[in-house]
Amino acid sequence: MACQGLQKGETLASLSRESDNLKKKLEEERAKLNDVELHQVAEKTEVLNALTIKTRRVLKGHGNKVLCMDWCQDKRRLVSSSQDGKVIVWDGFTLNKEHGVALPCTWVMACAYAPSGCAIACGGLDNKCSVFPLSLDPNENLAAKKKSVAMHTNYISGCTFTNSDMQLLTSSGDGTCALWDVESGQLLQSFHGHTADVLSLDLAPSETGNTFVSGGCDKKANVWDMRSGQNIQSFESHDSDINCVKYYPSGDAFASASDDSTCRFYDLRADREVAIYQKDSIIFGASTVDFSLSGRLLFAGYNDYTINAWDVLKGTRVSILFGHENRISRVRVSPDGTALCSASWDNTLRIWA
Repeated sequence: MACQGLQKGETLASLSRESDNLKKKLEEERAKLNDVELHQVAEKTEVLNALTIKTRRVLKGHGNKVLCMDWCQDKRRLVSSSQDGKVIVWDGFTLNKEHGVALPCTWVMACAYAPSGCAIACGGLDNKCSVFPLSLDPNENLAAKKKSVAMHTNYISGCTFTNSDMQLLTSSGDGTCALWDVESGQLLQSFHGHTADVLSLDLAPSETGNTFVSGGCDKKANVWDMRSGQNIQSFESHDSDINCVKYYPSGDAFASASDDSTCRFYDLRADREVAIYQKDSIIFGASTVDFSLSGRLLFAGYNDYTINAWDVLKGTRVSILFGHENRISRVRVSPDGTALCSASWDNTLRIWA
């Protein structure tokens, strides 16, 4: 079957050799344009002082590992999903639980707040991504209003609304990402290009927001055009699974976190990796990353229960945040940049400021 389309004199081995040669040539061409490193450019910028942030709130209520969280645009509420099959909407100021939804399956691996703050989406091992409208009535049965939007052939690893409540972007263990219409549940566009599970995705931070980046178990980070479904850029420099990808606030670059204990920074305009954030003392995988509002800091959560804050320009570690008692599954900076929320396998979320 695999050999049906081969021309005369071609074998799989010869094609694979040709592909490797082309990859080498591409790398050589990229290297020619590589004139200066990011930390060299940043030598004259001032050194950052150590961060003085600490835990201000601990959100307790999940009965198992917290797998995902997302901030609402109102900078106050947040949603979290857990291995206990529950999705909880919190008030970050008062610690009140405003809504709770029990899903039919455990391992709710993805959750997201709609831009308007009037709905949440979540999905996981049931291969579905569902949308729940939120209302002000605390006694309302949310589960009854559930709308199944996305269907994959394997688990949902990530979901995010595009710049409106009407479209939902999902990534899945089936190796694809997909764009869905929330109202009708129709598939608008699918994105094929990963050769293994896709573990994370992030939408470009612009009003038009026509591109997004995804990372997965094939060690690749791919940038996609949402209108055409085409893979427009691809980066492959990690030695292990990419657990998380996150756009730089300007949209011109993105960072990735991997099981190889490193975080990497890619410039889309230069079409290459421009920085690696690593230390010999860090031997555990990095599970999640997010940028500060200015883009000067990169917060990374690790499997050794710590969060490291890196200076994006200089590539040095600014500080380490301790507090969680199990691995970090998610870090997210609030929309106004004043706080950081972390979700962990110790069943809690923490808000740092």
